[in-house]
Amino acid sequence: MKAVGLLSGGLDSTLAARMMLEQGIEVHAINFTSPFCRCTPHSAGCAAVVVAVQQLGNIPLKRVGLGDEYLSMIRKPKHGYGRGMNPCVDCRILKLRKAGEYMKEIGASFLFTGEVLGQRPMSQHLRALKVIDDDSGLKGLILRPLSAALLEPTLPETEGWVDRAKLLDIAGRGRTRQIHLAEDKGIRDYPCPAGGCLLTDVNFAVRLREHFAAGGEATAHAMVLLQVGRHFRLPDGGKAIVARDEKEGARLQSLVRPAEHLLVPDFPGPTVLLQGADVDAALALLMRYVKKAVGKDAVVRHSHQGAERTLPVPVAPVAEAGAQELGGVHEAQA
Repeated sequence: MKAVGLLSGGLDSTLAARMMLEQGIEVHAINFTSPFCRCTPHSAGCAAVVVAVQQLGNIPLKRVGLGDEYLSMIRKPKHGYGRGMNPCVDCRILKLRKAGEYMKEIGASFLFTGEVLGQRPMSQHLRALKVIDDDSGLKGLILRPLSAALLEPTLPETEGWVDRAKLLDIAGRGRTRQIHLAEDKGIRDYPCPAGGCLLTDVNFAVRLREHFAAGGEATAHAMVLLQVGRHFRLPDGGKAIVARDEKEGARLQSLVRPAEHLLVPDFPGPTVLLQGADVDAALALLMRYVKKAVGKDAVVRHSHQGAERTLPVPVAPVAEAGAQELGGVHEAQA
């Protein structure tokens, strides 16, 4: 018997996979990543899932990057948002649909997840689980081994593909039982549960919500830029992004597009990316974060549409004309 398990690399999904392996199921893992994963740098993929796969005996792993369909869903999710901009129910449905496609592709018989009843307030209560099962089109084929004893039997249980008596009745947000279970099953290396999705961050949610309200696009490039630097909405409707350190300055320079303006000082100060036309306002924001006095000959390099020129540094402070800062992002996300 073959099954596909949604494997994040966290404790719960790793335990669920171990339980299936112990019942003689051939487990194939599928791992989803998005621009909002904050457990590892965006370019590195999920390191935790690699460790989990190794601890599970190097089971087959399929990686899936969530692209345009996912980003479009975030703009207007059918089942709404949590406290931030996290469309957890719609996100789960989308992942399960894609996992279901993989299940059919490899000839597997069912899916399983590490979900725990009552652990997540938006997507892991009974009503939400029912909605997820129904809307994914996979009702009866999604097994949740850690809480299965508290849920209606699924097809894998009623058909005897797995032994329901060996499934668990874990519920709630505590992880004491899972930690003890991991020790018993030899699972030693797993991340703490504090990582997760940036969309649950209420500060980032402010920034993303404003981006959509201003007509911003739901593209991968836009979502990455939202996670870098300080963001300001300018009076003309444009936006300025101010790097907080040298690393972010380099990041902005790598992300700039021809239609955008880039301001790079030739003295210690922040790089600024401008989406709009108010270069004076962007220059004023740059100077706000200059900590030391600059010489009279100091200049700022200004790049736009492939052309570059130099701008003199104002002798007197430049009025910022009401630039409004938009939300914050944890520094680890830059």
